[in-house]
Amino acid sequence: MQVDEAEFYNKLLDYHNILLLCHRNADPDAVSSAFALSEAIGGTVGLVDGCNRIASILVDKLQIEVVEKPDPSEYEMVVVVDTSTSTQLNEIQLSHYCVIDHHTTTALTENAEFYLHRNATSTAEIVFKVLKCMEAPIMRRTALGLMTGIITDTGHFKHANPDTFRAMAEIIEASGVEYAEVTELMATMPQDISMRIAMLKSAARAETERVGDWLIVTSHVSSFGGSASSMFINIGADVALVASFRDGSMRVSGRAKRDAVNAGVNLGQIMEDISKPYQGTGGGHAGAAGIDVVAEMDEILLKCKEHVRDILKNQKNPSIL
Repeated sequence: MQVDEAEFYNKLLDYHNILLLCHRNADPDAVSSAFALSEAIGGTVGLVDGCNRIASILVDKLQIEVVEKPDPSEYEMVVVVDTSTSTQLNEIQLSHYCVIDHHTTTALTENAEFYLHRNATSTAEIVFKVLKCMEAPIMRRTALGLMTGIITDTGHFKHANPDTFRAMAEIIEASGVEYAEVTELMATMPQDISMRIAMLKSAARAETERVGDWLIVTSHVSSFGGSASSMFINIGADVALVASFRDGSMRVSGRAKRDAVNAGVNLGQIMEDISKPYQGTGGGHAGAAGIDVVAEMDEILLKCKEHVRDILKNQKNPSIL
């Protein structure tokens, strides 16, 4: 059952022992959203399988208490935060749960007792609206977390829309936290050398296909596939697809420039469609998505590229004069 922000808050009032569960390798959007809700309504922030580098530093800097690999059966209600598929939860069993999420496709809502879904650029923006409905004060740590979540999930505002900037402005006004404080916090986050190595390996393995005026890049790397695909977008690709392996399954992380999205590319839908015959999971946003399946890497990369190619082959790239 879909609910609005006020209903979401009111329903959670019926529970006293709540787990706010983040997807594996949780990012700042997931962690900060779970933390903000825990500060406002109570509850435990849970990590299915760790968090990424930036989120780890955020947990440390804001002194967020988290529980690693919690048992959902020990809680009255599980709030699944910023998560669209069961694969992102390592297929753990959930009985009583609800969802708060912003992804284009959200398969977890099908069996949820209730859910709050908005087509926002981050889950942090949705959580902020929930806090406003509660008339909850926006404390300093909460504001720093939510703002970091918004900045990172929008690619430093590359995928922002007017609502994104409105949310940021309102958080700043409500908390008194300055934007410079958040950028200074993020500036202290050193780049992992293993990530730098992964980026270089991914670049060395890259294959580029030109489709009219569009450039589609594919590659593979053992980890940091999302960061690698974003790197290719930053250096000239219109669509980037990077494969990586994890626990016996193959994942493709995709990114697309706004012009490609405007031309019809919806990576979230493409990933979802491709995953179904393999009984895998796929989804995300139009410009940023992923797929997890048990299959050959070259086969899935080719299918993803073919879908993108079919969409772009008759479209003009407006950035090319």
